Amino acid sequence: VNKNLDIAAFIMFSDVELTVACATELIRKCPPCDVIVTAESKGIPLAYEMARQLGAAKWLLARKGAKLYMRDPLSVKVRSITTDREQRLYLGSDEVNCIRGKRVLIVDDVVSTGESLEAVRRLVQEAGGDAVGACAILAEGDATKRTDIFFLEPLPLFVKDKA
Repeated sequence: VNKNLDIAAFIMFSDVELTVACATELIRKCPPCDVIVTAESKGIPLAYEMARQLGAAKWLLARKGAKLYMRDPLSVKVRSITTDREQRLYLGSDEVNCIRGKRVLIVDDVVSTGESLEAVRRLVQEAGGDAVGACAILAEGDATKRTDIFFLEPLPLFVKDKA
């Protein structure tokens, strides 16, 4: 991340068994919800699997770019620790209609600064949804002390010795 701090990588893409197991454990902790929303991209398999196990009709993706098929997209700014620049997250009007008036669970793979989760929470609120919870498989750093999210395990930070 910088000359004094390294972060561990956690990428569950292609690991179906891990994705299923993590989804099962997070569902045990999650409040009742109607819709699951995640930010593009590493939370996609987790959101899908949680929705599948819950029997949810929909899970939605906050995209990193507006797509041509999105009508009247909502967007918010976000700056993630794993990205070198400010980005935007988008929901199209079809997704907004799915969220409006619904209980929404926000899902991600790892929470570090919480910027991505907060951006998705802002999108959900602007869409008229009720963000009933936010979760991740892992939390690192100060995110492990947060009381507004739930997660399965802490992920260590590696601070280099300044000597």
